[in-house]
Amino acid sequence: MLSAGTCFGGVNFYSYSKERELGKELARDVEWQSRMIDDPIVCEYVNRLGQNLANNSDAGFPVTVKVIRSPEVNAFALPGGYVFVNSGLIRAATTEAELAGALAHEIGHVAARHYTREQSLKELMSLAGIPLMVAGGTPGFAIAKGLEAAGPLVLLKYSRSSEKQADVLGVQYLYRAGYDPLALVDFLERVSVLQDSNPGALARMFAMHPPAADRIRALQEEIGRDLGPREQYEIQTSEFVAIQNRLASIERGDYVPWRYPRSPSGASDARPVLRRTSASRE
Repeated sequence: MLSAGTCFGGVNFYSYSKERELGKELARDVEWQSRMIDDPIVCEYVNRLGQNLANNSDAGFPVTVKVIRSPEVNAFALPGGYVFVNSGLIRAATTEAELAGALAHEIGHVAARHYTREQSLKELMSLAGIPLMVAGGTPGFAIAKGLEAAGPLVLLKYSRSSEKQADVLGVQYLYRAGYDPLALVDFLERVSVLQDSNPGALARMFAMHPPAADRIRALQEEIGRDLGPREQYEIQTSEFVAIQNRLASIERGDYVPWRYPRSPSGASDARPVLRRTSASRE
């Protein structure tokens, strides 16, 4: 189990300040080329969710989360703590815990500094004259110019070991933040079904990841081995449901002023839904 303060190994030619500056520059390009959700209520909610996870992570950078208006089920992290999530992923999640799981995975990439570590390895191999395919196929990175306006413009492909590490870190961050770590497993299982039934609805991010079955099996082993049971976990909030509805209205062009869901009695009911460990899980 990786714990808080973990020292992530591997060569890295980038200082923290250089990595942050690189991420800022790439994030500026993404925002310039993408359709962004600028609704303050949606943005505040998603960023607040990200901050809670970041505060329970090993990330050495301040983390910001922004929303791209795109139907693709996708999220990605840039170096230095810049995380982007598509509106399509937010709407595809069935619970707040599932959305938190997707964000926690990306924050795992931030914490382990996968972007600059793999770029550094690529540069090292180039200096040594070793072809990347011979060395194990560690991928490079690029900002893709002129791609579809509504889609993610950053082409990121991490090695399988980096993806596995981000999964492990993600479930740990979920657990520390009070969410059920199995929520990430639940989300991956549904994404796997979606991939089989409608591959076009899935973003490049998931096509590049290791096979879902392998990831799910590894995550189940990690949770069973290293994360002790708790009396209860947070799963769902009415705020998440309201945000999904607001996003749908924004994308239809008919959204109404913000209001929380109301209980039949008229009283505000924003209490979270908790999953207790006595509930059976297959």
